[in-house]
Amino acid sequence: MILTFLLAAGAPDWNCDDPQAQQEMNYCAAQDFHKADAALNRQWTATADEMKRRDVRDGKPTDNRPGNFDTLLAGQRAWLKFRDAQCDLEGYLFRGGSMEPLLVATCRTGLTEARTKQLQDLIEQQ
Repeated sequence: MILTFLLAAGAPDWNCDDPQAQQEMNYCAAQDFHKADAALNRQWTATADEMKRRDVRDGKPTDNRPGNFDTLLAGQRAWLKFRDAQCDLEGYLFRGGSMEPLLVATCRTGLTEARTKQLQDLIEQQ
């Protein structure tokens, strides 16, 4: 994957506060996504734990539908597929070009930050 390569390659003294060259912009966008993804993973753990607690509190559903955690997990799996496909599509505007990784990373960062907020909001609902 393009983003994984950019993160693994490292950066020679690049300034992500004011990136100038395309490769630098791509690297910095990948770094932003990496941070957003780490925040999402932390929030996922907190939200999943809360949904499991609610399942214990509420007991087994009597309507044969999945519980809170199972529903959350199915939604997260679907969301990940959506995010990746949506952002790959947005990147296709410059498919194969040097801007493609920037568009993909920027899209993934934005959607990931929005999903993190959604997961946080789920905890606040009672």
